[in-house]
Amino acid sequence: MTEDSKISATKISLLLKSAHWAMGLAWNIHKKLLLALSGITLLHSLVPAALAFAVRELVNAAADLVNGSATGNDQILFWLSISFAITLLETLGDFAVKYFHHRLHDELNLHITSDVLTHATTLDMAHFEDVRFQDMLERTQQGVAQRFSLFISKILNIAASVVQMVSLVIILAAIEPLIILVLILIAIPYLFFQWRLAKERYQMEFGRITKQRWTRYFVMRLTGQDFVPEVKLLRLAPLLISKFRALMAEFRDHNQRVNKRIFWGSTLYATVAALGFYFTFARVALRVVSRNLTIGDVAIYGGAMARLRQALERAILATTEALEHTLYIANLQEFFALKPTLHHGLEVEGVLTECQGAVTLDEVVFTYPGSNKPTLNGISLHIEPGETVAIVGRNGVGKTTLVKLIARLYDPTSGSVLLDGTDIRELSLDSLHKEISFVFQHYGRYEATVAHNIAYGDWQNLLNDQARIEEIAHLADAHQMIEAMPQGYDTQLGRMFGQHTLSGGQWQKIAIARAFAREASLLILDEPTSNLDPRTEFRIFSNFQKLAQGRTTILISHRFSTVSMADRIMVMDKGRIIENGSHSELMARKGEYAQLYTLHQRRLERLRG
Repeated sequence: MTEDSKISATKISLLLKSAHWAMGLAWNIHKKLLLALSGITLLHSLVPAALAFAVRELVNAAADLVNGSATGNDQILFWLSISFAITLLETLGDFAVKYFHHRLHDELNLHITSDVLTHATTLDMAHFEDVRFQDMLERTQQGVAQRFSLFISKILNIAASVVQMVSLVIILAAIEPLIILVLILIAIPYLFFQWRLAKERYQMEFGRITKQRWTRYFVMRLTGQDFVPEVKLLRLAPLLISKFRALMAEFRDHNQRVNKRIFWGSTLYATVAALGFYFTFARVALRVVSRNLTIGDVAIYGGAMARLRQALERAILATTEALEHTLYIANLQEFFALKPTLHHGLEVEGVLTECQGAVTLDEVVFTYPGSNKPTLNGISLHIEPGETVAIVGRNGVGKTTLVKLIARLYDPTSGSVLLDGTDIRELSLDSLHKEISFVFQHYGRYEATVAHNIAYGDWQNLLNDQARIEEIAHLADAHQMIEAMPQGYDTQLGRMFGQHTLSGGQWQKIAIARAFAREASLLILDEPTSNLDPRTEFRIFSNFQKLAQGRTTILISHRFSTVSMADRIMVMDKGRIIENGSHSELMARKGEYAQLYTLHQRRLERLRG
């Protein structure tokens, strides 16, 4: 469904469809709570009519006693007791509704938020790189559980208000039938007015979501610790704040225009409603004077009329507010309807239980979504089990894309990627990923202890294995660095929840250790030493054979001191592999690799000189 069609579908059918889906989901989450809340809400809606009737009988009993039509006060005490019981029931009902509403909200918050996070983990990288998905995700993250709970509450309020209005109208119409006509003449224009406002707010919220992401972006850049130094140095704060203020001012001005219309429209409604209802009230009072109605009728009419007016306004406002919430409910439905494009294959036990790590690419072509130019164009290669292969090339030639296809973060547009001779599309993603360790260019910096940052590489086995964690840290040349931290391996890293953070090179050491923590047959290192000094890099790769432990290793690096340690080197250019061989073989060919290596050596010589 396109954005335009979704906006045009802002009508009763969308509200009913969303209400049905939301109530069904709430029913599946906690049917007992939903039943309790629904039952109490509907019973509570009958209280005003019951109380009005009891008050009417109480007043009539008192009037009969005064004018001598009755003797004794039994009827007064009876209806007084009934009125007391109904009033107490109304008060307790208020508490019960709030209690069950909070209980249901907590359950919805737990389940829906967890379900959103769980579903997000099943989606592909391509989803997260799509700006339309980012807008959808932004709406999904904006207090979705609270909005869902409010939507349920509004639906129940609509039902309760309708029940309350019907019960009150039955009583009032028996006294003054004209109330039905007045109610219709007042309700329909006000409903139409609020409905139009709700549609405008709906479209306003839908249309500003990208701009809201921009405001959050500016806040992150102005307050995020990774960005503050450069923002201060370049004095970018005034520029970014001015952009932020411009967007917020646009939101404020639009909100003010809508709120002004709400104010004047509501004022007009309140005036007309008061005139209409009090016109009927005056007719009732005059009929009492002419003795066509009792004093009790006047008493019940005045109280019930006020309740009816409130119920009418609540019903209309609840309906229009529920309509606004359909934006988020429909968005949540659309989010849960998203399916991963990387289909899980059937697990091949023979390959996965004894995976050797042989990698083959057969005429692989890949084009990013939204692009008409292939990033990879006819890649074919084979890597033997246990072999270390380096991939080099200038920036933007497709090196990182290539290894992401091997890890099946994307599927090729055409061609196939094989692990031990089996197309990886025939393997389940979980089974495939268990065989792969990956150090990304933009590696994770987890707000956790040092030990957990390493153990996350194989968290199901290592979270409580301190000895193994320290062994891995030794191999990654990180143990001495960790021991120097305030609490050693128990040091909480990151500024969000702790007091200690690391340099880029130190974080990279932790990332390398995390990658080697997993007993995987295939190891992929994408610029693993870009933030390390040459001495640290040398120490890490001096232990490389111990670290790799015979695993197939694919290494992407611009550091030729690292690349030269590989068994074989592949050179990429314009999405193709143009050279393939050992360091000495490629130098002898005097091709692209030899040129890159010579440029690198000259740069080092200039730096030393």
